[in-house]
Amino acid sequence: MRVQCQQSPVLAGSATLAAFGALALYFAKPASYGKHTEILTPAATSLSARAAWFLQELPSFVVPAGILARQPLSLFGPPGPVLLGFFCLHYFYRTFVYPLLSRGRPYPVLLIFKGIAFCAGNGFLQGYYLIYCAEYPDEWYTDIRFSLGVFLFLLGMGINIHSDYLLCQLRKPGEITYSIPQGGMFTYVSGANFFGEIIEWIGFALATWSLPALAFAFFSLCFLGLRAFHHHRFYLKMFEDYPKSRKALIPFIF
Repeated sequence: MRVQCQQSPVLAGSATLAAFGALALYFAKPASYGKHTEILTPAATSLSARAAWFLQELPSFVVPAGILARQPLSLFGPPGPVLLGFFCLHYFYRTFVYPLLSRGRPYPVLLIFKGIAFCAGNGFLQGYYLIYCAEYPDEWYTDIRFSLGVFLFLLGMGINIHSDYLLCQLRKPGEITYSIPQGGMFTYVSGANFFGEIIEWIGFALATWSLPALAFAFFSLCFLGLRAFHHHRFYLKMFEDYPKSRKALIPFIF
């Protein structure tokens, strides 16, 4: 029996995502982990970066994957499940691959719980909408919005993964010192990994043509864009020889 779409929670969830993004810009403070941890959190209230990223990102994969698993398997079936598969693809990497690469500082437990709640809510919102609410015409796979959106999603994911790899190579196991990232999109921007992920979610919003995905793209732009800005200021203060032509987030512009 097909679950009937309820528009009210979809609208409420989308509005909440957009509000979180706007609040991030309003307060203009970076989340207190990694470079921006003001006081090193005691070991009793923090976890290793690998464990933290795994636990935090896991709901973003498990929740939509659980919704997707209840649908008939078809590579080119209805667009909704296929598009949700792209969402799961990103979070498979973020949950099971990225933590193995991470060599970051200990991560505050409080932020982990906040991240788990956010990821579970957003994963459910995106999955619920795409499976039970989204309606696409038969020719959606040939629509320019789908084609361009998937291209941007895959391009952004490639930039994101490559940038993560370059960052992880800056440190040897056990090191906590900072170095200037080089290569790839870091040639142009300080937040190359954030730039890639923002491109991903803009592409996802275009390919799904949905309000929840648009709200998530807006949140990502605000939250990750602000983090890129603070990373850029951090690098400029720490390294006298930091490339002056490098921008924070958008090559040659910002």
